[in-house]
Amino acid sequence: MSRLLACCLAGATLLAAPAAWSQPDDARAVLDANRAAVGELPAPGTVRLQYDYRASGLTGTQITAFDVATGAYADAQESGDIRFADGYDGNVPWQMDISRTYTTQMGGDRVALAVNAAYRNANCWWRDDAGSAAVAFVGRESVDGRRLDHLAVTPARGKRFDAWFDADTHFLAKIAEDRQFFHVTEAYADYRREGDMMVAHTIVVDPGLGDDGIERLTLKRATFGPAQPMAAYSMPTTPPTGAAIANGAAITTVPFRLLNNHVYVEGTVNGKGPYTFIVDTGGHTLLSSRIVEDVGLKPVGRSVESGAGEGHSTTGFVHYDEIAIGGVRLRDQTGFATEIYDKSIEGIPVDGMIGYELLRRMVTTIDYGRNTITFTDPSRFTPGGDLGVAVPFEFYDHLPNVAGTIGDLPATFDIDTGSRTEIDVTSPFVAQHGLRARFPKGTLAVTGWGVGGPARDYMVRLPSLKLGRVEVDHIAAGLSDAKGGSISDPNYDGNVGSALLKRFVVTFDYAHQVMYLRRIEPTPPDIGTFDRSGLWINAKPAGYEVVDVARDSAAARAGIAVGDVITAIDGEPVVAAKLSDTRRRFRSDPPGTAIAVAVLRGGESRRFTLTLADQI
Repeated sequence: MSRLLACCLAGATLLAAPAAWSQPDDARAVLDANRAAVGELPAPGTVRLQYDYRASGLTGTQITAFDVATGAYADAQESGDIRFADGYDGNVPWQMDISRTYTTQMGGDRVALAVNAAYRNANCWWRDDAGSAAVAFVGRESVDGRRLDHLAVTPARGKRFDAWFDADTHFLAKIAEDRQFFHVTEAYADYRREGDMMVAHTIVVDPGLGDDGIERLTLKRATFGPAQPMAAYSMPTTPPTGAAIANGAAITTVPFRLLNNHVYVEGTVNGKGPYTFIVDTGGHTLLSSRIVEDVGLKPVGRSVESGAGEGHSTTGFVHYDEIAIGGVRLRDQTGFATEIYDKSIEGIPVDGMIGYELLRRMVTTIDYGRNTITFTDPSRFTPGGDLGVAVPFEFYDHLPNVAGTIGDLPATFDIDTGSRTEIDVTSPFVAQHGLRARFPKGTLAVTGWGVGGPARDYMVRLPSLKLGRVEVDHIAAGLSDAKGGSISDPNYDGNVGSALLKRFVVTFDYAHQVMYLRRIEPTPPDIGTFDRSGLWINAKPAGYEVVDVARDSAAARAGIAVGDVITAIDGEPVVAAKLSDTRRRFRSDPPGTAIAVAVLRGGESRRFTLTLADQI
């Protein structure tokens, strides 16, 4: 039995009331008034709430069912063919993603958030010991002419959330809670009687991403019934469907290109193509406007997408019949219609992304030494052999979450083949452990470009880190100070990308939540290196545009400036498709290498000598 279920069933036996209430008179008065205003369902029992919802440009239905005594729950949303679900049985949170695949959610803050939701469902704060939570009265506040009593609540095994109660009606008016790297508010209004209790008929969920990210729920029906076994809230055991290897084969292997430390494969959509897809363990199935137009797909709705940068973008949902990558067929699913990378960022057109939806259905081996990807039918996959060291992981949303260390510090890492860097250490972890002071020799530079725009890190040399039992040394690491985006998430500590993973043959067995690492011998020549030019360049029609110059870098000393357009390197005209080769040269050619650079500045041609130098 989980600690949450024990606290809700056992009441005051776990924690004496004086220890639970930091200000017992004020907080207890607020919650007692709320209990009297709402009414209370006798336990045991089940509540089932049916809502109309409007979100992401879609309209549909949400069904929420929860257990009165424990708060265990299952939610399901449906708008035509677009469906999501999540739940918690008191032990394991889970989700069903847009491809209708069920996955446990034990990484990041997923357990804590599930505990919080169950705590609120069961109204554990009404109990004598507040359900083993720490509850503090923050104060009375005036918001838009309303008097609100503000409480801070931290359930056992949960995380702090804030709750505001109307001082006149005593109904819950709003909660605020950090979820991943979003600060989410839920506003409750239009309370009406359903059975023996007052229930909010309007809920507005705002993750702070603008109008496209807001979810609006309107209660249409509430029913009350007998208690169900906890298994009713457990993750369904339905296996993933929708992927197969042609001709009934057990495996298929396809070549890939490693450009900018990104893995690219060719594929078709509904028989048309070929199109270029990035393979991203940190991503979903994304289809660009080129594919949408060529294939005649019809996007619906608008979803909000965030990444490593501090911005976000909007996407639509799109159904496709088939994506074929070599012999693999991903069929009859829904992806996201959005632009992935502008050609200027990668130097090549990027038409789509394949990620979680395919890897969840196929054991996937990325051989960075041979530049091949092998997909294996999971029912015919045999662990062991020469796969390498097994590294277990948990899912944090759709990302593998691995336990390890940074030096002597315990840490958890997202494994993200879509990241071009070795590791980006999250800003909360950097601040918590004073890593900038520990590693004073470094440089501030743009290190990537994604959905959220440019990602900027303070780059340093890390002696070592561990992924599970596997030690990796001589690492170029980014110490982030991001204020937004996924690298500001306090629920994991570092994002490991292909620049580090390419030391290995990497096998992902999502079904069993294991990653295998087998070292490549000899290691690639640019392992552990970082850019020695000080430049971040993007490809434009006239050449390579300089969009960032690191302070005190080789480029700064040469006199190259932001806004310059590089037209030739060592006398050779630059070509967009060779952008990756140029970036690799800037990090792998030895210090002291002199490179002749021709640029356009304000319509005038200039020449510089760029002498490469270590920045870290």
